Amino acid sequence: MTLFEKLRCLLTFGQGVALPLPEIPSHSSPFPLFKQWFEEANKSGILLPEAMSVSSCSSQGHPSSRMVLLKKFDEQGFVFFTNYGSRKSHELSENNNVALLFHWNVLQRQIRIEGTVEKVSQQESADYFHSRDRGSQVGAWASKQSQKLSHDSELKDRMAKLSQQYAEGEVPHPDFWGGWRVKPTYIEFWQGRASRLHDRVCFEKQADDWTHFKLHP
Repeated sequence: MTLFEKLRCLLTFGQGVALPLPEIPSHSSPFPLFKQWFEEANKSGILLPEAMSVSSCSSQGHPSSRMVLLKKFDEQGFVFFTNYGSRKSHELSENNNVALLFHWNVLQRQIRIEGTVEKVSQQESADYFHSRDRGSQVGAWASKQSQKLSHDSELKDRMAKLSQQYAEGEVPHPDFWGGWRVKPTYIEFWQGRASRLHDRVCFEKQADDWTHFKLHP
């Protein structure tokens, strides 16, 4: 997309012009609409349209949120990767209920997703790990994610040591690093409209089927 096209997109959506939501047949899966919106977000010129908020909750009921990057999605769910020793991974292990949020302000759109999580297979985690650039692979070994630093240069020192250790050959996939798959039970598509008369189309999973309905804004 050229700079002119990006500016035109920003100006168009900034004036409150919103694309219409398609007609949705009964018992349709929400994934075709997610795919369409995700592709349109990519084409819009938004920086990191794959960025999403992941909200987890501890076993004591304390919520926390952070931004991560969506790496793949299909009818089975939405996948992101992280350190299994991180705070979010500990919370997801204690309480597998989770919520995701995509917010694409330029397009006046957001998507809310609720469901449960499960770890992806070791093979799937290893395959993605080895697709990353070498610096990110070594960085995964260097970071004790969510743990306190003992001193300011600890991470830098660990990175230097491990970069030397893995200077040649394949960087092994650490067993403490991998993916989580969010298996949705609820997906809401929000489209901004003039006069705050926004569209809200919701999908709920019932057994192996999906139903959908609209909500007042």
